[in-house]
Amino acid sequence: MADSTLWWLIASGAIVLELLTGTVYLLLLGAGFAAAAISAHAGFGLRTQLLVAAVVGVGSVAAWYLVRRRHPPAAPSGANRDVNLDIGERVHVDHWNDDGTAQVHYRGALWTVVPRPGDSPRTGEHRVAEIIGSRLVLDKI
Repeated sequence: MADSTLWWLIASGAIVLELLTGTVYLLLLGAGFAAAAISAHAGFGLRTQLLVAAVVGVGSVAAWYLVRRRHPPAAPSGANRDVNLDIGERVHVDHWNDDGTAQVHYRGALWTVVPRPGDSPRTGEHRVAEIIGSRLVLDKI
């Protein structure tokens, strides 16, 4: 079996494993294996093929790590405006109950609201910071 065929099989295996696990790192390593297959097609020796696989695979993983490190992680779906358009909207709280909840009319329905943990309940205008289940978590404006 030719070296290039072996590299293509290894690259394909890494891509299949990536599809099963959902990690991008195996896909990046698969790119390194594919680069080694191309170098085998070009007629380079095994030592060069291994070096190409290592440099491309590990280099792409390191580059991906640096890119991900620069960008902050996305907010959880309950607090992410891209997922839930209610985040950032304003509501008015007239009265807080003794248990730290309140009822507000929002979007034509009655919602249970709670202040963000650590904040004290105060009446007035609030901004929706997060949605947990069927409760709105509020920040005082």
